[in-house]
Amino acid sequence: QDQLLESGGGSVQAGGSLRLSCAASKYIFSPYCIGWFRQAPGKEREAVATFGGDGSLTYADSVKGRFTASKDSAKKILYLEMNSLKPDDTGMYYCAAESVEFDLRGLGHCRSTEFSYWGQGTQVSVSS
Repeated sequence: QDQLLESGGGSVQAGGSLRLSCAASKYIFSPYCIGWFRQAPGKEREAVATFGGDGSLTYADSVKGRFTASKDSAKKILYLEMNSLKPDDTGMYYCAAESVEFDLRGLGHCRSTEFSYWGQGTQVSVSS
């Protein structure tokens, strides 16, 4: 069954590290965009790190230099290595995927920025 299943969340102190994993099944491969999103209490959901339709990796400004997303295609797992964690990083972290569409030049684009396929999420709590 094709699904997205996150793991690795937990509670850490500021400055600590966590590694999230997402068992991504078919979504780890083209033609899918895939990435990590998060939502803090009372805040809108935001993209943390996403692989676009052309394979490029984009990070939110707030996590650049601290978080690293990577794929293990052989294991069909998406990772998010999070270092130097801050209390503002607290939230539910989701793995999500979206179909890729190709334009007339053959360039791939995520069909929607909202992403259509979602995991259940894993909680990350960072205390000061």
